[in-house]
Formats: sequence, structure tokens, C-alpha cells
Amino acid sequence: MEINKNVFKQAIQQRRLQIGLWSSLCSNMGAEIIAYSGFDWILLDTEHSPNELPGLFSQLQALKGGTASPVVRAAWNDTVLIKRILDIGAQSILLPYVQTPEEAKRAVQAVRYPPNGVRGVAGASRASNFGRVNGYLNKADAEICLLIQVETKSALDQIEAIASVEGIDGVFIGPADLSASLGHLGNAQHPDAQAAMKDAAQRLAKVGKAAGILTGVEAEAKRYIEWGYNFVAVGTDTVLLRTAADNLVRTFKS
Repeated sequence: MEINKNVFKQAIQQRRLQIGLWSSLCSNMGAEIIAYSGFDWILLDTEHSPNELPGLFSQLQALKGGTASPVVRAAWNDTVLIKRILDIGAQSILLPYVQTPEEAKRAVQAVRYPPNGVRGVAGASRASNFGRVNGYLNKADAEICLLIQVETKSALDQIEAIASVEGIDGVFIGPADLSASLGHLGNAQHPDAQAAMKDAAQRLAKVGKAAGILTGVEAEAKRYIEWGYNFVAVGTDTVLLRTAADNLVRTFKS
């Protein structure tokens, strides 16, 4: 059995636009429903969602066979958390709050096996189809897609150095945290925040790294794509459910 090729990684390396959805429902059934909607990638969140490893495992199983490549956001840039997420089969991982090139280098080390990194070696994990993938340990590093989040003014000031660390495949701009760091808490639409996001996309393009972002507003998503963002999440499953439920009840109670 051969290792699964990471089509999401290939796409962002080639700067092909990837349209995604944020998933915070922590539901394998919810994941299976959205898996076949046509998205290119689906982000399973463990930072701001009550997602734990067993549930994450079942959501990855539910996404298998759908149109979307799973991306998992770890709760922190932590070697043990990263190892556990990779061992259950995630090939693309997003790490929050990376502030410096040194932190980016530690992230790269965490997703690679020795001698190129410090990822712990498991003999028969789900990642290797329980030991069935021929030569998994020698092939895994090439298929891991490592994305890191730049979401503060301090990190933005160093974005070229962070993005240029060997092994970083893409940089995700966190609109909510970045706008808060700029003094505009809860207002990612503030002109200062928007200017910073546009600047980030341009600077990432100059160093040849894919740029990602999240918004639930159609006009914003289109603007971010025009600015050069390559992997764009255009909504969240929780908001989709909330909106549909609120609209349905209003239909009958208005």
C-alpha cells in the first residue's frame, strides 16, 4: 500500500485557489455531511472548539472519500499535540500563534521524523494505515503540509522571516486576533486591520509562500482572493447551522 498523496499541499504549492470551510461542530456526522459539499479543504478546529482526539479521529474517518482535504488546527504549537494529530492520520496541520522564526522552526521539527525533526515514531498508527503503508517513515515528511498562523502585530512585523523558514508550506492570517492586536477588538473590518491583511498577502507572495484566511462574508472572501490569498475558508459550519435554523423559525413565527 502506498502513502496518500497530499493534494491540498500540492495545490497551495502551485498557488491554485482552494476554497474551504471551518468546522467547529465536533461531529463526525456533521463532518460527513460537509465532506461531499464540494469544498477543497475543511478545517477541523481544536483551538477554539471542544474537540478532543477520539472525536477528531472519527471526523477524519467521516471526511475520507469526500471532496475536501482535512486540515487540523492544533490547540497550540506543541510537539506532543502535533504528534498525536499526525498519528491519527492528519497530513495537513495548522498551528496557531506562531510569533517568531524560532517558533516556526520548532513547528517544522515537530512534524518531521529524525534526523530531520523530533516527531515520535509509532510503528502501526492510522497515519500508516496501521503499518500497511510501504516505507511510511521515509515518505511521511514529504506529504505533511505545515501551516502556521500569523495573528499579531509582532508576528506580522516578522512575517517574511517566519514564512521563509524551510518546511513552512503556508501562512494563515487570523483576522480576529490580528485586528485585536492592532487595537480593534471585534472589528476585523477596520481599515487598519484590512490594510494589514492586504499587506500580509503581498509580502507572502514576494517570498513565495501561500497565504490563507477565514471570513464568513462573501464580499470579503472575494476581496481576499483578489489580494492573492490562496486558501480561503468562506464560512463556518456552526454559523451555517445557526443561520439556517434562525431563518427557518422566523419563517413560521414572523
